[in-house]
Amino acid sequence: MTTALAAPAPTRLWMPSRVLVTRSAAERPHGQRILARLEAAGVSDVELLGGDRLPNLRGNGDRAAFMAAKQTLAVVVPPASKRRLQPIPPSADWRFDLAEGCPAHCQYCYLAGSLSGPPITRVFADLDEQLTALDGYVGHGAVTSGTAARGDEGTTFEASCYTDPLALEHLTGGLARAIEFFGTHAWPGPVQLRATTKFDDVAGLLDLPHAGRTRLRFSVNAAAVARRLEGATSPVPQRVAALAAVAAAGYPVGLTIAPIMPGEGWREEYGELLDSVAAALPAGTDLTVECITHRFTPGSKETLTDWYPRTKLEMDPEVRTTKRGKFGSVKHVYPKETMSELRGWFTAAIAERLPEARLLYWT
Repeated sequence: MTTALAAPAPTRLWMPSRVLVTRSAAERPHGQRILARLEAAGVSDVELLGGDRLPNLRGNGDRAAFMAAKQTLAVVVPPASKRRLQPIPPSADWRFDLAEGCPAHCQYCYLAGSLSGPPITRVFADLDEQLTALDGYVGHGAVTSGTAARGDEGTTFEASCYTDPLALEHLTGGLARAIEFFGTHAWPGPVQLRATTKFDDVAGLLDLPHAGRTRLRFSVNAAAVARRLEGATSPVPQRVAALAAVAAAGYPVGLTIAPIMPGEGWREEYGELLDSVAAALPAGTDLTVECITHRFTPGSKETLTDWYPRTKLEMDPEVRTTKRGKFGSVKHVYPKETMSELRGWFTAAIAERLPEARLLYWT
């Protein structure tokens, strides 16, 4: 039996400077709940649109336009084509999007290469309908469902592929609603909701009837990486405190160590990170670890240098190994020798410092 821990006081609560709500979104129950939360949070610039098309948000493509987009929240109903769930290896069987876009300013942001257009955050107002449509995916999938290595997780649904749901939770309540649904719904088979975050506002999640069917993971990094490159996120120590609080509330939890970067003193800094997690977690915590090394594409490099022209992030193809996908896509990763050294160190360090943790994958 776990002992309850108080949730840390939230260190970051994003307040958009502009909110756009489409007509169809405002008609949905979840859209109406979001409008109520926005009012309660004191968000004043909320525009109810007459139709379902968002206005042109591209601006002049300059820094001011980028910042305006990052401060904009749109509440929308996505087209049906976007609601057909897609596999999302190596994380989960299916990608289940609560939103697209993120208010944080991580200078390595992988969304830069994944989402097109201005970097506004779009929250989906059809959550209730989509939750009830998930039964048809249960028992299907090739990442966890029916596999020898991870079959105990059941059919898994990843809610943070294209967003950080906890960053938006105080404005939407969508993550809590999904957790409660997963915990109380009569599913046709074993399931798990998965979500990753760089934020710490977990107080509203601790008392939910989650039934152990949601694994909350916290994205963490070495102190130097987080300090230099993870703007507008909660500090790593507060993320670790939030991790401990949800673990004490009975959730299965996880570490997403990403993106791993072998900077100066990396062994010491990542070792200190793992030690801090080991010291914080209650005994018997169900803990998984996912390790993701830094990589970039030509397109993401171009976008990120536009977004963050003063970044010190290393994105030099000359010191990387180029990997090509079957359709000609290009990705720049660390050389084989560096990857081998990193993997060997992390595998040993995790086994030593967090002996009960399961390392799900390395990439």
